Amino acid sequence: MLTQKQYELLTFIDSRLKSAGVSPSFDEMKDALRLKSKSGIHRLLTGLEERGFIRRLPHRARALEVLRLPENLEESSRAPTPTAFAAQVTLNNFCSTLHGARAAVSVGAVQLPLYCGITTGTSIETLRKTSTLVEVPAGMIGRDDEYYALIVEGDSMVEAGILDGDTVLIRRCERAENGAIVVSLVDGREVTLKRLRRKGASIALEPANGKYETRIFCPDRVKVQGVLVGLLRTY
Repeated sequence: MLTQKQYELLTFIDSRLKSAGVSPSFDEMKDALRLKSKSGIHRLLTGLEERGFIRRLPHRARALEVLRLPENLEESSRAPTPTAFAAQVTLNNFCSTLHGARAAVSVGAVQLPLYCGITTGTSIETLRKTSTLVEVPAGMIGRDDEYYALIVEGDSMVEAGILDGDTVLIRRCERAENGAIVVSLVDGREVTLKRLRRKGASIALEPANGKYETRIFCPDRVKVQGVLVGLLRTY
């Protein structure tokens, strides 16, 4: 099974070979995968080569050959592309509804809209929309709900296994069970990822790091935007 970054690199190389007839440069691959150094690309290529997905042609610069594709990618190329819904989020005008994408039964992977700017700390910035889509194995999410992905910033959920830079998968909903890890909209403008606790007539948003304090609100100040259902991490 390929890692998320190996999958992204393989599909990028295959797409470039089909469109331009030449494999992308290391710089192009680095930028496409949002990596900081070329060493990460070298490791990903080595992993793909060892698994028999690509072959490096000797004595030729930028010479890569795609030998095979993952089964789910071959199937998805013959199936309709699942619909992706983009949220309308602007500075100082936060849209309280984050739309997701419904999983397509016929494909092995689903593209979800990816948002950045979510933070697990106590200082929350307005969520910013990106134009990026993230590939998620269809088995990680349900078929009848809507989902989106968020890039986590901060360390206040580390004791729950959620680290800075992780991509979390969120099922869009407006209600959550007590104790669930949720994306919450506070006072119509602050977005945070915390564990939700109901305490009498109040709602507590609990971090999973002893360095941070639990925040308690009146119910009308907190709106649930979705529930955590999965996590993606690259190394």
